[in-house]
Amino acid sequence: MLTVRGEASRWAVAAVAFAATVGACGTGGDRSATDTARHDSAGGSASSASRDPSCASDNGGITLPDGFCAGVFADTIGHARHVAVAPNGDLFIALEYHAPRDTTRKSTQVQASAVALRDANHDGRADTMVYIGKGVKGGTGIALADSFVYVDEQTKIVRYHLANGALEPTGAPQTVVSGIPIAGDHNARNFIIDSKGNLFLNIGSATNACQERNRTAKSPGVNPCTELKTRAGIWRFDARKTGQVFSPNARYATGIRNAEGLAIDPASGQLYATQHGRDQLYDNWQPLFDAKYSAENPAEELLQVNQGDDFGWPYCYYSLDAKKLVLAPEYGGDGKKTEQCDQKKEPVAVFPGHWAPMDVFFYTGSMFPEKYKRGVFIPFHGSWNRAPEPQAGYRVVFQPLDGGKASGDYETFANGFAGANPQPDAAPHRPVGIGQGPNGELYITDDAHGRVWRVVRNR
Repeated sequence: MLTVRGEASRWAVAAVAFAATVGACGTGGDRSATDTARHDSAGGSASSASRDPSCASDNGGITLPDGFCAGVFADTIGHARHVAVAPNGDLFIALEYHAPRDTTRKSTQVQASAVALRDANHDGRADTMVYIGKGVKGGTGIALADSFVYVDEQTKIVRYHLANGALEPTGAPQTVVSGIPIAGDHNARNFIIDSKGNLFLNIGSATNACQERNRTAKSPGVNPCTELKTRAGIWRFDARKTGQVFSPNARYATGIRNAEGLAIDPASGQLYATQHGRDQLYDNWQPLFDAKYSAENPAEELLQVNQGDDFGWPYCYYSLDAKKLVLAPEYGGDGKKTEQCDQKKEPVAVFPGHWAPMDVFFYTGSMFPEKYKRGVFIPFHGSWNRAPEPQAGYRVVFQPLDGGKASGDYETFANGFAGANPQPDAAPHRPVGIGQGPNGELYITDDAHGRVWRVVRNR
């Protein structure tokens, strides 16, 4: 039985972080969604002679490579986004606020910024749950650092004091950054905190492609795109300082439409990010592009980010066909022209279009085979806009790396989240966050029905 506890006087806006560090991922620019089966390492095995007793017979509905199994650590906890795992194994998971679709019915889920989970009897399942920030509208970003749990609360990042080994934070929330712009198309406020106390914050674009009329056929792009002053980039703040106010002057890198995955490479200390590519090439720019091209393009990207970098949005996108950055149609492009895109920074790795990379993680544990220390895991939320081609994504991939660069094709590590109908409104689960437990186990979160998987290697 899951015990729920927490006092109203302690409901704060805290949430929970992910110490997930990032890495570079696969090349594969010439792969389509229809040929990814040859990259799959997840054969769907759900049995083993030495199966871990905490694993479900069906791996909680997902498939994994031979030698791995999964159990359901927690279920129906809310819209679970990024996750942070404490040294003692407690999980802290950000809960994204969704307005109720039917306001005449009382929701059975608790509205809160985050939830903290503990497996007190060590059976691979959470048995104690504490909601954090009850009544507050939460989001995606969460982190643990310096005895605090950090979480985004709509337009601000706050932190709560979290004693060593504690499941529930104490005291009033402290505002670290306020005044964060969130209106428009992308309002995720995910962030990562490095060992020096730098807080790198993603602020996604307010529009699809900085058009004069957003998502409207043949509408030209604003030139120059004034949106870039406050959106579509990564901002840097001091995690150890309270009372900071969002400012264009804190921008660290630009031209990133929506960097929902952020991580620090533990080997190099460099920042990495994923990028969600733009939409509607076919819808808005016929006859320049056909439906097939628009389904596969632009690529989803893995970026290595330094201060001052410009990755090209909205002027450029990465074409899987051309295998390079090309000029967007809003700025006179046709899928082949490059012009100013030659001066933008190229991605480290690319993936099929519209898969929606949600997180990125460097594995450092000893439970999994050694090869998993030489690459990154990336959860893909799944597409909504590949029609009339099949929707795709809805999986966790592993990308081998060598020296910060892709070293071979990506492999599908965990699949089956979307079930038999890979559509955003029909998929039973959509992976978002990923984190590592103290024994090297992996945790994967789902924001469709609030499931958390615990993935282990069979012994």
